[in-house]
Amino acid sequence: MPERSFGTRTIALVGPGGAGKTSLAEALLFARGAIDRQGSVDAKTSVGDTSPEARARGASTELNLSSFSFLGDRFAIVDTPGSVGFAADGSLAIAAADLAVVVIDADAERAHLAEPALRQIEALGVPHIVFVNKIDQARGQIRDLLEALQPMSNSPLVARQIPIRENDRITGFVDLALERAFHYRVGKASEPIDIPSDLSADEAAERYHLLEQLADHDDQLLEQLLMDEVPDRETIFADLSRETRDNLVVPVLFGSALNGYGIRRLLKALRHDAPAPEAAAERLGAAGTSALVFKISHGGSMGRLALARLFGGGLSEGAELRGPNGDPIRVGTLFSVQGDKIVKIGKAETGDIVAVAKAEGVRAGEWLGSGAAVSAAHPRSNYTLAITTSDRKDDVRLSTALHKLCEEDPSLAWEQDEALHETRLRGVSDEHLKVTLARLKRRYGVAVDCRTPTVGYKESIRKEVTQRGRHKKQSGGHGQFGDVVIELRPLARGEGFQFGERISGGVVPKQWFPAVEQGVRDAMEKGPLGFPVVDVAVTLIDGSYHSVDSSEIAFRTAGRIAMSEALAAAAPHLLEPVHRVTILSPSAATSRITSAVASRRGQMLGMASRDGWSRWDRIEALLPEAELQGLDAELRSLSQGLATYEAEFDHLADLNGKLADEVVQHLLVPA
Repeated sequence: MPERSFGTRTIALVGPGGAGKTSLAEALLFARGAIDRQGSVDAKTSVGDTSPEARARGASTELNLSSFSFLGDRFAIVDTPGSVGFAADGSLAIAAADLAVVVIDADAERAHLAEPALRQIEALGVPHIVFVNKIDQARGQIRDLLEALQPMSNSPLVARQIPIRENDRITGFVDLALERAFHYRVGKASEPIDIPSDLSADEAAERYHLLEQLADHDDQLLEQLLMDEVPDRETIFADLSRETRDNLVVPVLFGSALNGYGIRRLLKALRHDAPAPEAAAERLGAAGTSALVFKISHGGSMGRLALARLFGGGLSEGAELRGPNGDPIRVGTLFSVQGDKIVKIGKAETGDIVAVAKAEGVRAGEWLGSGAAVSAAHPRSNYTLAITTSDRKDDVRLSTALHKLCEEDPSLAWEQDEALHETRLRGVSDEHLKVTLARLKRRYGVAVDCRTPTVGYKESIRKEVTQRGRHKKQSGGHGQFGDVVIELRPLARGEGFQFGERISGGVVPKQWFPAVEQGVRDAMEKGPLGFPVVDVAVTLIDGSYHSVDSSEIAFRTAGRIAMSEALAAAAPHLLEPVHRVTILSPSAATSRITSAVASRRGQMLGMASRDGWSRWDRIEALLPEAELQGLDAELRSLSQGLATYEAEFDHLADLNGKLADEVVQHLLVPA
C-alpha cells in the first residue's frame, strides 16, 4: 500500500494510574515490530518507565515517548503519567496530540477514575477514543460500564464492539461496523469466526444503536434508517472517522494490553480515525514551520533538551526559527526519542516529536516559530518540605539542581523563605517530592535532609501598656544615652503595624524618631513567645537625650528595650495562620472528607456540586496551616487517589490553651 502524506500523527495515552497505559504502548510497539519482545512494567522490561524512580514505583513518574509505523503511516506515542502527582508532566504533550486514547479499567465500579482525564481532554479540544483494558478480567457488563462513563463525557460514547463470552470470560468480540466476529489469540491477531447465534439479536440491536448515534450528525444516514435502508460499510466508517475527528462522538473499543487482545483493531482505528497533524496545528494556532515545546529535559547525557512537536514542514539542524521573544534561534542537533534511547537525526518531518539541543531560553509551553499561547491545567503544588543539604558544601549545587528540576516539572517549585530561614520545596504530593528528591540525589549527587516546614505563627497583644526604655553606657570618652517612653496598644486583626509620636518640647529630637521606630521593629521580630509580632500600634510619647552621648544606635537600643518590655507586659498571645481550602472530590468520598476536615480543626464554609462534572463536589473550608501537612495523602486515601485541594492564606486566628502551649514549648525545646 502506498504511503499516505499524513505526516507523523501523535497519539496520547491518558487515564488513571494503574489502567495499563504503559502496557498498551508496549503492546502497540510489539504488534508493529518496533520491539522484538513485549516487555512489562512488573518485570521492569518495558520501553517506557525506565527511570530508576519509575521502576521502583512500578508506575510512570514522567511521560514516555515512542514511535512506530503501521501500513505506511507513522505514529508517535506519548504515554502520560496517571497519578495526580505526576500528571503535569504530560499536560502540554496532550494538548499537542492529534488523538487521545483514554485507557480505563473494565470494572464499572472504577469508571469514575477516568473523569479527570476525560474532562481535561475535552477542555483541550483533543479528539479521543476510549480503550477498555484488561477485558479478559471483566466480570460485569460492558453496557453498565458505558452507562457509568457517559455522564462524564459531553459527547456520546459509541460502542464499536460487543464482547463474546465463554464460561463467563470474554474471549473475543463482534465488530459492529464490520459485522464480523473475532476470537482473541495471545500475542497474535484475532482469528475471524462466525458471529455466535446467541449474539445475533444483541449484535443487531447494538449495531442499530451505533447507527442511530452516528445519524445524529449525518442527515443522509438518518434518512436511510428511517426508510429501513441498510447503509454501506464505507458510509459507516466515514462517519465514524469524521465524527471522531470533530469531537462529535467518542468510540469505545476494548482489549487486553498484556495479552495483545484488541491491539490490531485499535491500530486500525488509529490509522483511520486519528486526524492529520494539520488539524492540531490549526487548533493550536501554529503558523508556518513551528515547533511547540512541551517539556524541557535535563536528565540525559545530551544536556538540556527541548522536547517539541513539529508542525507545518520539515526542520533541519541549523535552521532558524523565531524564539519566544521574537529573536531568531538557530536549531541545534535534532534527536528522535524511543523510551530512554535518543538517536541523532538529520531532519524532522511535519508531525514528528523531536528533542532539540541548544534551544536556550525556550520554556515548556512556548513555540519555536509561531503559535498561539498554550497552557494546560495541572494540580496545585500544595505539599511542602523544608530541605537542607546533608553536606554544606553542596549548597550552591542545590540551587542549580533545583532550577533544572523545576524547569522540567511545571508542578514543582522552590523558594527561599527569608523570614523563617528555610529552603522550601513544593510539589503536588508527598510521593511527588520523594521522587523529586531521589532524582536530585541520583542526577546531581546532592543529598538533602527533609522536615516539615515551620508554620508561620505570629503573636500579638491584648492590653495597652506604657513603657520606658533607657539605654545608658559610659566606657570612657563619649558614652551612649537614649531614653524613650512608648505607648503600645493592640490593633484589629490584619491592620499590621503603626508607629507615631506625640513628643512636645523637643524631649526627643526629631532626628532620632526613625531610630526609635527601628528599635521597636527590631523587638517585633521575635516577641516574648518567640514569634514575629503583628497588629500593634506604638506611639513615642516621652523621653530624654544627652547633647553629647545620644546617637542613632543609642535611641535604637532604647526603642528595642522599651518595646521588648512592653510586649511582655501586654498579655501576649499566639496567632496561627488559617487557610481557605477548596477541595474537589468524587461525591462518594465527600462525607469521609468532611469528617477528615473536621478532625483537623477545620471550619466548613459550604459544599456544592462541581460545575460540569458528574457526581463530584466542591468543598470550601477554613483550615489552620498546621493541619495542612499530610492533607493531600489523606484525601487521596479517602477518594481512590482522585481528590485534590487548593489552599490560600486567609487570616490569622487566636490560638489558645493547650495547643498554644505546645507550640511555644516546641519552640523552646525543638523535637
